[in-house]
Amino acid sequence: MTLPSKRAVETKFAPSPVGPYSQAVIAGGWLFCSGQIGLDASTGLIVGEGDIEAETRQVIKNLLAVLHASNAKASQVIKTNIYLINLKDFELVNKIYAEVFSQEISPARACVEVSGLPKGALVEIDCVAWLG
Repeated sequence: MTLPSKRAVETKFAPSPVGPYSQAVIAGGWLFCSGQIGLDASTGLIVGEGDIEAETRQVIKNLLAVLHASNAKASQVIKTNIYLINLKDFELVNKIYAEVFSQEISPARACVEVSGLPKGALVEIDCVAWLG
């Protein structure tokens, strides 16, 4: 079996990666978006540092920018993962998430509490979308 061809997605409207990875990769009709944290693409700083609502809104904005750069929409997202520093933030993050990802069939999802995230972020979200 041969692997499908793949290509990286890059947009200036989402933060540059903080490590050796792509913002997203397209392979075989699928879009695999790396996790986004609440970094402002122009400053590289966490938005509303310590404010889970501001960070979550920025995370969603960053994910949507990567989706847009891939010619995809939120409605094409099949699976997401949410990583929270504190599960007590679940309800608020879920409310903000639902503003974008509530559809007739919402994406499958996992949400877990983690001990730390890059740059001291409070939330990170990644996703997989179908482009075909």
